[in-house]
Amino acid sequence: MPHKAADRIRNVALIGHRGCGKTSLHEAMLFEAGAVGRLGNVTDGSTVSDHEPDEQERAMSINAAVACFEHGGREINLIDTPGEPSFVADAIGALRVADAAVVVVNAVMGVEVHTERLWRRADAEGLARLVYVNMLDRERADFFRALDSLKAAFGPHVVATEIPIGAEQEVRGVVDLIDLKAFVYEGTGPGAAEEVEIPVELRERAEEHRERLMDEVAENSDELMERYLEGEEIDHDEIVRVLKQGVTDGRIFPVTCGVATRNLGTSRLLEALVEDLPSPAMRGAVAARGAGGEEIEIEPDEDGPLVAYVFKTLADPYTGRVNLFRVYRGTLGSDSQAFNVGGGQKERIGQLGQPLGKELRPATELGAGDVGAVAKLKETHAGDVLCAGQEEISFPPLDLPNPVMAFAYEPKSKGDEEKAAAAVRRLTEEDPTLDVHRDAQTGEQIIAGLTQIHVEVMVERMKRRFGVEIELHPPRVPYQESIRRPAGARARYKKQSGGRGQFADCQIEIEPAGDGTELDFVNKIKGASIPGSFIPAVEKGVEEAMAHGTVAGYPVKGVRVRLVDGKHHDVDSSEMAFKIAGAMAFREAMEAADPVLLEPIVRLAVNCPEDVVGDVIGDLNSRRGHPLGMEPKGGMTEVKAEVPMAEVLDYAPDLRSISGGRADFEVEFDRYEEVPAHLAEKVVSAAG
Repeated sequence: MPHKAADRIRNVALIGHRGCGKTSLHEAMLFEAGAVGRLGNVTDGSTVSDHEPDEQERAMSINAAVACFEHGGREINLIDTPGEPSFVADAIGALRVADAAVVVVNAVMGVEVHTERLWRRADAEGLARLVYVNMLDRERADFFRALDSLKAAFGPHVVATEIPIGAEQEVRGVVDLIDLKAFVYEGTGPGAAEEVEIPVELRERAEEHRERLMDEVAENSDELMERYLEGEEIDHDEIVRVLKQGVTDGRIFPVTCGVATRNLGTSRLLEALVEDLPSPAMRGAVAARGAGGEEIEIEPDEDGPLVAYVFKTLADPYTGRVNLFRVYRGTLGSDSQAFNVGGGQKERIGQLGQPLGKELRPATELGAGDVGAVAKLKETHAGDVLCAGQEEISFPPLDLPNPVMAFAYEPKSKGDEEKAAAAVRRLTEEDPTLDVHRDAQTGEQIIAGLTQIHVEVMVERMKRRFGVEIELHPPRVPYQESIRRPAGARARYKKQSGGRGQFADCQIEIEPAGDGTELDFVNKIKGASIPGSFIPAVEKGVEEAMAHGTVAGYPVKGVRVRLVDGKHHDVDSSEMAFKIAGAMAFREAMEAADPVLLEPIVRLAVNCPEDVVGDVIGDLNSRRGHPLGMEPKGGMTEVKAEVPMAEVLDYAPDLRSISGGRADFEVEFDRYEEVPAHLAEKVVSAAG
């Protein structure tokens, strides 16, 4: 496909709640435009965008998929995004590089939870939006009810530019409200629309909705408003021009409709993409940051120095790392070089490609506004910026949700630890919302995602792509132990077995230390009762004893230890002997210091609709939570609380159930507190 100027390009993301038909619509537009020869189906796994085996098995999109094709003399880069919240990172990344979004809505369900969230994301990115009401042929589908829900959720500037002909199984076409023309679709092939007279029963309704549309359009032009109020006829081109400007400026949100699986309304939607949505040139400069962090603007000038943003990294076991990017300025050519700002090094650019699902069609060069792909860059991954020379330009980091569903994992086969670590590392490059780390206290390898489905999919991918199987189990709560009061002890280690023996004697005093202190070791030895060379050995022995406390074997924290006296032997004393004596003394002193079990307390920030606030607070109370307050936040209510970590390991699925999937939360470690006595007994029993 030849390179096109920025004003001939449309970068569009399809967004919406899971199950609204985004992938079917993506497929229908490719079919209508002639980019594919047949209309694929999600059910049988034959669509261009859902090409991964796990997507086909689950019948849902997991990755963002790009299709670059031509229609009406324009280059359209259409990004199908996941609607499942578990994989929202790809939808957020797609919105960063798109100039407009098509918000797909199920005609039965209307506006759903994730649709609202993605709308707010698109609004934050300053994107033009057009709505497509899909699945009009389903039982209980109602375009006008869906339109009302859109207006209720997104405001009065959501306005229909089409209404359907027929309802449910009888739907057969659409009425274009701009020109008051009707189109009936008799088949599913490309160009299947036939222009007909508007049905008599729809004329009054069509006139009513056209008047609403014209009111919205006229509000965006004083000159047009004057002529409209005077009853003057306004032609198609004038309406489209003002409508397009209103859409670009975020003042009008047109609503179209159809049935993607029947290719009904797709031709009209493609025309709307070309006529109503902005090009990179029309959208204009985008905000970035310069070397000193100052805000700068990047104009879509293909003759300027290169600026390209990587929005998606794919971990392929055969071709290696594949990066999807958008060129914001300049031109990137195959077999060239670019500077990776984040990595601080040059990258050799090999063969460029433009994706059509998993297929990469070779491209010689890509200019401002283009979306493309390149494989085998050494250090470049999602979020990086490629520039000409060593210019330092960056974009604000994506505001991604934090992982909240954690599991401990271990390879099924011994000896696969390194393979598992490498596979997990590759998958975290592909999905930045996946967190993998080793818990320093429990020693467990932890994999955390947004939901259980999220983690399970990553585990399946490890097995399929890299041949590594891992087992998941709930992570251990990192309990700690401490002491309530001062105590002291003296320990003597003596061993004689012929020849040189072992001897060490030390006396210590312990007491609670301040919060945040692990061990405060103080040497109070006076004289030479213990030579200075053996003091570190005593401290080492105390540290080793603190690794396994006397209550349930958990690490001991928050203790001050004073070494106050001791004895040594000129021949038999050694570092090993004093280390053992130090450990013995600490364990004995701790038994006498009223030891206690501590649990981690986390701060929760739950973002939920107002109507479930009571249920959320009630559930937090049942988890031994302590609510800290509430405040409105972006149309939702944020509930803040402190909760023991042990009570929130399973919180994600429970909150989803309580809120119908409308709430989310963030968790942050705060401090340790004493475990109530009746619960401490259970923890001790389980540890034993």
